Formats: sequence, structure tokens, C-alpha cells
Amino acid sequence: MASSGLPIHIHCSAQKPSVSSSANFDHLKSTLSSAFKPFLKQTERFPLRIDVAPQTLNNTCLKLVDAAVDFVFEFADQPLLPSQSNFGPVNEMKEAVQVTNIQGEIPRDFAEGAYIRNGPNPIFGALTSTSSMFGRSSYTWIEGEGMLHALYFCKGVEGDWTVLYKNRYVETETLKLEKQRNKPLFLPALEGDSPAILSAYLLNMLRYGKVNKEISNTNVVEHGGKMYSIAENHKPQEINILTLETLNDWDVNGGWNRPFSSHPKKAPGTGELVILGIDATKPFAELGIISADGNKLLHRADLKLNRCSLCHEIGVTQRYNVFMDHPLLIDLNRLVRGSSLMKYEKEGYARIGIMPRYGSADSIQWFKVKPNCTFHLFNCFEGGDEVVMWGCRALDSIIPGPDKGQNKFDWFSRKLRPIKPIEGSMDAVSEDQLVFPRPYEWRMNKQTGDVKERNLTGTEYSMDFPFINEGFVGVQNNYGYCQVRDSIASSASGMAKYGGLAKLYFGEQNPGFSLKENEVEGLIKVEYHMFEKNTFGTGAAFVPKQGGVEEDDGWVVTFVHNEDTNISQVLIIEAKSFTSKPVARITLPFRVPYGFHGTFRPMQLQNDILSIIPSLNSKIVKSISPSYSQIHE
Repeated sequence: MASSGLPIHIHCSAQKPSVSSSANFDHLKSTLSSAFKPFLKQTERFPLRIDVAPQTLNNTCLKLVDAAVDFVFEFADQPLLPSQSNFGPVNEMKEAVQVTNIQGEIPRDFAEGAYIRNGPNPIFGALTSTSSMFGRSSYTWIEGEGMLHALYFCKGVEGDWTVLYKNRYVETETLKLEKQRNKPLFLPALEGDSPAILSAYLLNMLRYGKVNKEISNTNVVEHGGKMYSIAENHKPQEINILTLETLNDWDVNGGWNRPFSSHPKKAPGTGELVILGIDATKPFAELGIISADGNKLLHRADLKLNRCSLCHEIGVTQRYNVFMDHPLLIDLNRLVRGSSLMKYEKEGYARIGIMPRYGSADSIQWFKVKPNCTFHLFNCFEGGDEVVMWGCRALDSIIPGPDKGQNKFDWFSRKLRPIKPIEGSMDAVSEDQLVFPRPYEWRMNKQTGDVKERNLTGTEYSMDFPFINEGFVGVQNNYGYCQVRDSIASSASGMAKYGGLAKLYFGEQNPGFSLKENEVEGLIKVEYHMFEKNTFGTGAAFVPKQGGVEEDDGWVVTFVHNEDTNISQVLIIEAKSFTSKPVARITLPFRVPYGFHGTFRPMQLQNDILSIIPSLNSKIVKSISPSYSQIHE
């Protein structure tokens, strides 16, 4: 897209500016707010994600802007506490390695394939902050560059297993640019003082044609036989699953020009992919449907929202698309007024929209629900006149964190404490305990317009990052799984840590729960698989059993890290014996930092083993790949 045509004036000074007095700073805020209002008015004409071609400014001007940024802005690393050490990045590997330290046994009927998890891994060793005459801005804990960690399960001719491990950065265009320049280039543009965020927006766009860098660190999804790395702020990147090489951005052959939400869903029956893209400018949210082969955008609809709600996930049923409009909002006008770009508005409204698969904004049926912040869903399905949605609901948002990024550790430490419910209501908690997600149910009656809501679990554990057997997406399921937060360890470190997993039995009542007048129904049965002391996990996924009949025929796999020994492992847990010890513990030769979402992709690897690890011993290759033996004999 062409430049907006805004006039740019650069003023240089022989002295580095400072913010020595609050009066000067307040004057600067007022001046910048006025100065940026025309710019904001202009940006309403085009989405901020669309590139402004840097060549529209001549090289001399760009060099002047670069020099001004280097002069005015000071970059500094954000330090990690010892208790936060496994949130720190690791080096990228040159080649996959064979993993031989396996306790227990990988089941013979375990699926051959790849288990991949995404997560932030700051490229220059740490997340950065900046300080300048405009104030301070910093990257939040969710903004490190994406790195994929993959474990390959290769089954041999005799049924024995060879396990390989590899990691690799998602090579977005902005990551390649920073690697080429060998330094941080993009100014943080989410958390901090309003003038600093506004200047970051403008300067990032002027210099690189983007308001912020592409992180691609949140999830890994499969569609049409291809794998994609994904995050909310840009289009997904296609990934070669064998090499983890980044291939190209996925714009559905030119049909889609905005980001995807991190959790698109395959429609049951058709295999079409339902996506949702949000933006800070109108249209705030658009829904898309991609063909089952991934080659064509079949449908696109502006939801005609009047605000930008950070909707991280979308749900599907057999006939409907289901999405949330909750008060975690991105608001450029609020930023210009001197407040936060992203903020959970506690007095704001929340609603759930149900829309026919190929519907428009006019066909959406809205259901008003209690204000909440729900990032992740287990599932949605239809039952009679009702559409049911299960998710992990909180009463406040953990992102972006404290206002302007101040006193981060104290803020997170308070928010992540164990919950202490007030007598009389399971939702009545103190202000500091609202960031406590746990399983929740909404039942929307399409005939009457009524909604029934209830907690599915109590206040003993906070739970998030839900997942199910993906064969049941969009239809009624009996079981769900999620990660269990260790609230004590999380509060002590100021970062969310997950000390176990939970299996939810949606159709069974908790036998130890007595009905209360203020509860619609009893809480459901939950089983827990807790990790060893000071061991925490991320990226759990369900692996269906080959030839399995029942929904929970299969295993749960997860990355874990023991902070006492500094050892990372992958656990395989039998879903039907969920509380039992893992059937296998795979000890990795390298540390794996905590991350976000994972997935398991069943696939035959016998003939592709050398694409993963070219240097693998020929005897091992022969035991895995019959074709290799035939070629080399």
C-alpha cells in the first residue's frame, strides 16, 4: 500500500533530550497528543497492519530517521529473576538430535508423527525496554520471537521407536531484518507511556512499514496438509514440518490481508477452516472461511463491531460460528488521550455472538453475558435449541499487565496468588484475585434468547490452555483437558507456571460437591495429574490412539521442565489412566523454555527421516526406513 502522504518533519538537537521534570513530560504528552491526532485520523482510512513501502521515503531520509531513533531511544534488557530463568531464551539448533534417554516405554500403538510447540524466544537474549524523551515503553512477556520445539516419533520396521528433537525460529520478515542488522530495531509499541507508544507506532511504520514486529509465537495449526505458525498480529507463516523452515506468509492465495486469531477451527463435516481477524481500526473484526484444501477463501464477513475486542479464539458447531466480544479492548483513541493501548474495561459489557456458517453481521444473534475475559475454549456444540460453549473464564485479563508496565513483579505476584473466595458466591473474590481462569459453561437458547452460565470447577485450582480430542471439535464431547496453574509458584515468580494437568468429565458431577442455592448445577468431576515438585509444563496436546473407539482412547503429551535439576522432558500420559505415572518420560538434551500452545501431527516419517536429521547413523535409518535399505543394498 502507498504511503499515507503525511508530512514528516525531523528536528535534530545537539543534546540528548531528557525527561527531568514531570511538568515538561506533561507538556510533551499534551503536545504529542495534539500532534498525533491528525495522524490517527489518517490511519482510520487503512489498517495499521498493512505495509507502508519504505521506498517511498528516500534513503537519506530513512538514515536520518534511523540516526534520530538511535540518538533518542535507549534500549535496555529486561532482567529475569532466578525463579523466572526458564522463561529465558535458548540458542537455535543447527540440526536435529537423536534422543536416547527414555524412561518407561513409548506405547506400540502410539501414533507416529511430530509433536510441536510454539513459544516466545527473544532473539537477542532478553525482552527489551526503551527510554526516551517520550517516556518508557517495553515488550510484554508474550512478545518474544516465536521458536518451534519439535519432537519426532519415528516407528521402525520392527516396531521400535526413534525419537528426534529440533528447535528453530519462525523466520518472519521482521526477525530476518533484525538478524541482518544484528540488533533490536522495532520500538516496543504495546506497554508503556502513551507518548512513547505513539512515537513507536509512527517511527516503526516510517522505518519498516509496520507498526510492530511479527512475533508468530503462539500456536501451530494444520490445514490442508500444511503446518502454520500463528499469532494475532500478522498473517500465519507456513512451516516445513520436517525441517521447521519458514516458507512464506499464508494469505490464502491473496484472499486474506489481515491477521488470524491464534485458534482457527475446522468446521465439522466439511473440514473448512473458520478464521477470525481483528484489527485496531475498522473493520475491527472479520470472519473468513477457507476451503478444506487451504487454497481458496470461500467467505468473508465484516462482523461490524463498534470496538476492537481482543478475541483470541473462535468456536464452531455443526451449523454455526461462535465468537466472544468481551471488554479486553485495543483502543487507539484511548492511547492518544494518554491511557493504555490495551486495557480490560471492568465496567464494560460482554456478549457472545452466534452466526450461521456463511452468515453476515445481520444474521448474528447476540447473547449478553456476565463481563469476563476468556482467551481459550474447550469446545462449542449444539444441543436442541441451545448452543453450548465451554471455556476457561476469568474476571480480568492477565495481559498486557500493570498500567504502563510499572511495578510488573508486584502486580503479577498479587494477581497470581491462590484464590480466597468470599462466602456466598464462587465469583466473589478480591480485586487482586480476578485473574483466575477456570472452566466455565455458557448455554445460549436460540429460541428464547436466554443464557445460563455456571462455573464447572471450584476455586482450588486455576486452569487454562484447554484442549480436547480434535476429532470432536464442534460436536458434543465428554472430556476436556487443560493445564493447572501452580498459584504459589506463580505468585512467587511473578510469572504463570503450570504444575499439572486436569481431565474434565463434562457429563459427570463431582461426587464431593453439595449443591448450593446460588449454583445452577453441581460442579463436574475432575481428575488431576500433577507434576513433580518444582516441575512445570506447557504446550500439552491430545494424541488419539490409532484404531481407538472411545473419545479418551489416547494420550496427553506435554513439555515439562524441572527447575531444581534444570532438565526438560516430554511426558506421555495415558488419558484413560490419567492419575497414573506417565507411561514414558523422554529426557531432552537441551533446555526447553516455557511457551504457549502445542499440537501433535500424525504422519509417517520412515521415508523422511534424513530430512529431519541428515547425519543420523545409517544403521538407525535402515531400521526405520525400508526404502533406504532397498536403495543402498
